[in-house]
Amino acid sequence: MLSIDAPGPRLAPPPAAFNLAQYVLADGAAHPDKLALSVVGPTRSDDWSHARLSRAVLGIAGGFQALGLAPGSRVLLRLGNSVEFPLAFLGAIAAGLVPVPTSSQLTGAEITPMAGMLDPALIVAGPGIALPAPLPAPVITEAELHDLAGHAPAAPVMGDPDRPAYAVFTSGTSGTPRAVVHAHRAIWARRMMWDGWYGLRPDDRLMHAGAFNWTYTLGTGLMDPWSRGATALIPAADTRVADLPGLMAAHNATIFAAAPGVYRQMLRHDLPPLPTLRHGLSAGEKLAESIRDAWQGATGTAIYEAFGMSECSTFVSGAPDRPAPTGTLGRAQPGRRIAVLGADGPVRRATPGVLAVAADDPGLMLGYLGAEDETRARFRDGWFVTGDSVSMAKDGAITYLGREDDMMNAGGYRVSPVEVEAAMAAHPGVHEAACLTLKVSDSASVIACFYVPEAAPTEQVDLSAHAHTRLAHYKCPRLFVAVDALPRGANNKLLRRVLRDRVEAGEIAVPGLRAG
Repeated sequence: MLSIDAPGPRLAPPPAAFNLAQYVLADGAAHPDKLALSVVGPTRSDDWSHARLSRAVLGIAGGFQALGLAPGSRVLLRLGNSVEFPLAFLGAIAAGLVPVPTSSQLTGAEITPMAGMLDPALIVAGPGIALPAPLPAPVITEAELHDLAGHAPAAPVMGDPDRPAYAVFTSGTSGTPRAVVHAHRAIWARRMMWDGWYGLRPDDRLMHAGAFNWTYTLGTGLMDPWSRGATALIPAADTRVADLPGLMAAHNATIFAAAPGVYRQMLRHDLPPLPTLRHGLSAGEKLAESIRDAWQGATGTAIYEAFGMSECSTFVSGAPDRPAPTGTLGRAQPGRRIAVLGADGPVRRATPGVLAVAADDPGLMLGYLGAEDETRARFRDGWFVTGDSVSMAKDGAITYLGREDDMMNAGGYRVSPVEVEAAMAAHPGVHEAACLTLKVSDSASVIACFYVPEAAPTEQVDLSAHAHTRLAHYKCPRLFVAVDALPRGANNKLLRRVLRDRVEAGEIAVPGLRAG
């Protein structure tokens, strides 16, 4: 039996004339006074009805159009953890533009080459957030964005669902960030998550613990609830993790979504009764079974995990009506088609291989911007190859085995070791560096930097400070280990897997590393 799984009928195609933003807002239009969004905090909340949300998005769309931007122009979003982020994102799409959200943590040195890749026609910027230099396009501030919201509402620009709608950045295996371009149909494909992961209903109140400007929050926490006519609850920017359980109880959350680390931190505190909570959702990095079990014991509710990537969002998951077998990621969401590939195509069940999703999956990217060769390299015989090593059981359950490449995962973000190593090698006390993610407990991993010092080993605090001047916080190593040499092959290629093997064998001592 080959490792191919395609549960349920394929998803019907979207309408021929389609706009992602119009689709997200359509269900709420039937219930204009219903709560669409509440930005909740310990002392206050900011409530948005579906009517208020729609009016702001379409007003911003009208304002963007009044600026005279050409259809399909790219808009670089440099916004923080505030409601302006989804408003600008959906407003640009409604106007026929292509927004590109980026992490507010990126430094000027990081965002400048990314902006050069995009050639944006406009930048929307929040206060204190680094901008590319020199500026490649006009900048409007959050205050000016609010002025645009008062513009006469625009009718969403309808068109081919296969045309570009937005782009998000991911790190390529070469260490160069790539802009992943998605079509308008990507939001339609997320319908497969409603039952395949969320168990999402129109009467749900879904709280997402992430920041507004994280794509996990944007999709799972905002656009999917709105598409379903449900209510989104987002913690205010100054909310502490310790406050989240109380907010869930006070605002009658029925579904809670977060990265595994948030669950871990919440479990350090006493949790109040959560009588309305049906279950939790987890994505961004592998969920430890210890966290899942502890949450079940503390709340009486399950956590359903999903696996995906920037190029296709999530497509393998557990769900309320089909829980993942212990130790697995779950199964293909109904409507998807996945396979585990070897050198000659799909392998037999229970045989390790590379996870792939059908090349015609409606949630799959259009491609990497300006990188046609790299785009083509990801496709093989009708499949999009993820680069993740897995095995598929007889029942279709997927067990994750690791990355084919050396990409790191830090707090749910994929991080290229090449980028971090280059930043660390710029320190005068570092001759060369290699970076890995290592477990420091059964439920937490951090980036570790192994370096060959120019002279005496440098203090960890100095190396950490250096990293923070060149890298976003989530990319910065937490552990620094001086070594005499780094393992390299005959062609002088850095052998990170050999380095990992030496660490795991105890040949290299790493303070704070979990044994075994």
